[in-house]
This record gives sequence, structure tokens and C-alpha cells, in this order.
Amino acid sequence: MNTAARDIQQAGAICYRRDGNGELVVLLIGSRRTGRWGVPKGHFDPGESSSAAARREAFEEAGVIGTVDTDVFGSFSYQKDSSTHRYHVTVHLLRVYEIATEFPEKTIRKQKWFPLKVAIRDAAQPGLRVLLSQLEAAPL
Repeated sequence: MNTAARDIQQAGAICYRRDGNGELVVLLIGSRRTGRWGVPKGHFDPGESSSAAARREAFEEAGVIGTVDTDVFGSFSYQKDSSTHRYHVTVHLLRVYEIATEFPEKTIRKQKWFPLKVAIRDAAQPGLRVLLSQLEAAPL
């Protein structure tokens, strides 16, 4: 078994909408292993763009249906507690229009809408917290 550390590329989505008061809210999902809050993210399929991968992961992990921005919003890196690998996540913004009633990981992940300031505080990865804080100034 190869235990050498390696860099793994992922795509992720900051899923957002405006609530009934017009306030920006962000959907965070719980890690399957630790329950810590983060954004939908995962691997690229062969030939898949980062925006397409972000859209697919958002649906698979959170049932999100919406419009993904093809421009990269930013990126962050993290390391899982149990791994020597370093994960590099290319992040896209995704405006949520609907949450599907059925999606692949519905029964294994928690999800919750957070006001932006609370999402910034509660997100597990420091790099993700930085990206979320930049959302305050984004023209959404």
C-alpha cells in the first residue's frame, strides 16, 4: 500500500440564497466522518470542469439545484485528520433555487442553512472561513 502523501484536487460549491428577509444564507453540510461543517466538495470525473464537478457534488451531497458560476470564486486546502494527503479545493458559487427531495447522500449527511456570519464562524476549514468572509463583499 502506498502511504506517500499526495496532493488531491477537488471541486466545491458555496451554496447560497437570500432568505425571506433578503439576508444572505449559506448551506453547509456535515462531514460524514466528523460531522464538522463544510461545503459540498469532491473529486473531478475524467474530463469534467471544476464548475461541473462543483454542481454535481452539491447535488450528490446536499440535493442542491441551482446555477453555478463558471468563474472560480477561490480555493482552499485542507488535510483530513486520518490522512497524509493534502486536498486542494477549487470553489465556485452556486445560487440555490431548490433542494431535491431525494439525492444520493440524503440519509448520511446533515445540512443546515446558516446566516453568513454564523457560517464563517462554524465552517471547519480555516481556508473556507476566509472564502466565506469574502462573500460579504461579493455582488450577489
